[in-house]
Amino acid sequence: MWEHVDLISPNKVRCLLCSKELGYNNNTSSMLRHYRALHENREETGASPSQATRKQELDEVLVSMIVKDTQPFTIVDDVGFGTFVSKLDPKYVLPTRQALKAMVEAKYEFAKEHAKAKVEKVVAVSLTSDMWTSINIDAYLAVTCHFVEENEKLSSVLLGVQAFPQSHTAENIACVKASLMEEWGISGKVTCMVTDGAPNMVACVRELKLRHHICVAHTLNLVVKRAFDQHPVLSGLRAKARKLVGYFRSSTTAKVCSFLLFQYIMLIVCLYSYCSDLMAYSSVSLKEKLKRVQLQLGMQATKLMQEVETRWNSTYLMLQRLVELREPVGAALAGLHTDIPFFTASEFDIVVACLSSLSPFYDASTELSAEEHVSASKVIPLLKMIAKALQEEDTKSAPAVAVEIGEQLIRQLREKLHMLQSMSILSLATLQDPQFKLIAFFSNTKAAEAVKRLTSECATVIRRNTEENTHEIPQASTSQEFTGGSRLWQRLDTSVMEAKRTQNVSEDATVEIQRYLSEANISRLENPLEYWANHRSLYPNLYKLALIYLCTPASSVPCERVFSKAGEVVSKKRNRLKPKTVEKLLFLNKNA
Repeated sequence: MWEHVDLISPNKVRCLLCSKELGYNNNTSSMLRHYRALHENREETGASPSQATRKQELDEVLVSMIVKDTQPFTIVDDVGFGTFVSKLDPKYVLPTRQALKAMVEAKYEFAKEHAKAKVEKVVAVSLTSDMWTSINIDAYLAVTCHFVEENEKLSSVLLGVQAFPQSHTAENIACVKASLMEEWGISGKVTCMVTDGAPNMVACVRELKLRHHICVAHTLNLVVKRAFDQHPVLSGLRAKARKLVGYFRSSTTAKVCSFLLFQYIMLIVCLYSYCSDLMAYSSVSLKEKLKRVQLQLGMQATKLMQEVETRWNSTYLMLQRLVELREPVGAALAGLHTDIPFFTASEFDIVVACLSSLSPFYDASTELSAEEHVSASKVIPLLKMIAKALQEEDTKSAPAVAVEIGEQLIRQLREKLHMLQSMSILSLATLQDPQFKLIAFFSNTKAAEAVKRLTSECATVIRRNTEENTHEIPQASTSQEFTGGSRLWQRLDTSVMEAKRTQNVSEDATVEIQRYLSEANISRLENPLEYWANHRSLYPNLYKLALIYLCTPASSVPCERVFSKAGEVVSKKRNRLKPKTVEKLLFLNKNA
């Protein structure tokens, strides 16, 4: 090893191959680990080519594990992991933490260049953006990019997750986003940006002069949350459910309050053919009791779900699970000395009726949160279907509370639907989805407006193509040709030719759109991007517009998924990670 290192102090050596300083304690262990991790495959050692290749393969798999499973770099120092690896391959020497981090950084640089090359080829992109605060109270801003690749496949790339220590003003956010767009070379390609409804986010997009639409999942969340909050009965049932679920989740033990009630529990147990130890049953945790009751009733053991304030879907799932576990929850609570009340029969009827009205919202939000399929074109038709489903529910006999909730949902949904149908980005995406076209719109007026808007966009594409394909004619000859040799009529003749050209372009756009709309819609299970790939020669100008509008996501869920993973990366065990390292790990986790 002394051929590759130089002693620079009694306790330090410097690597002659990379100039890195290492600790020295009268042995060469640290030198050997460093050499094997970083330089063994690059120097002519006694190792065979196959051994060098094997080490490189294992190093790559280790880096992939760190990235995909969000494992800490210190795992290479863990005794148990080291023993496990040595059993699998005794010849493989784990790299040091520093070497492993260097490998991750090298992989990040390679993946980023690959992603940039992919984004560079596309004609249009849409962005989603959101902010997140880590357990260290550090703010991060994430931006994801969505586009249609050359193989007509919808793809996405995480552009960055940058630390954001400055004030969260629209100007500061816009500055960071503009810098990211410039770095990735997409400043002129952005079709739309999707964010939540936070005022600073909305103002930021306005500052960037981009098209914008608010995350539809957040919009549905506001519709349902407002309906819950405006009705005191339903708000009370929701609070009651939260308290009940919290009691089950926090109660460590639950004793039977009296001998008579305990006998009653024994009777219930006998009726359901319980074979477990009854005395033990009286002192187990409430969660365990619920599990035992479910198993003895022949049900699959499932847990109660607690709602998350920022996601209405969790409220729906909490109430749905309570309805599903109505019998076992009642049996588990029987005989307990607690002030936690269970739902009455009439309250259960209200919850069941409300769940029936909320079910379409749940299905729609799940559908619109998809990242691998076209989603913006589904917003208008899905909201239309929700409105029809609510109208059908309104005709059924239900408790008065459920009827009132349904009416509130219909009113608020119509307001949102009217607004969303007027947004060009969503209406054009719907019109260019061969699954929906005109039938998805709630009114013929909105459909006609969308067709007019698409005709204008298509005419712009045709005009641009004409200008690109037309060679410039010398000004003198052009003037003579238009005016018959006289300059007096030049301006008038030029205006006439321009009007004629504009009319031809508009007619060509109208013909192409009407031919497309007259075709039968494809099946809802078919891929609209495959349709456009097969019809690109028949509708060349609409094909270009389809690549622009169908890449827009319906929600900002892609960013939320990034931050869900970020919570695993920046954990209590890894709370000293630098923001740059966090960004690299998340970038690789999302893109590699």
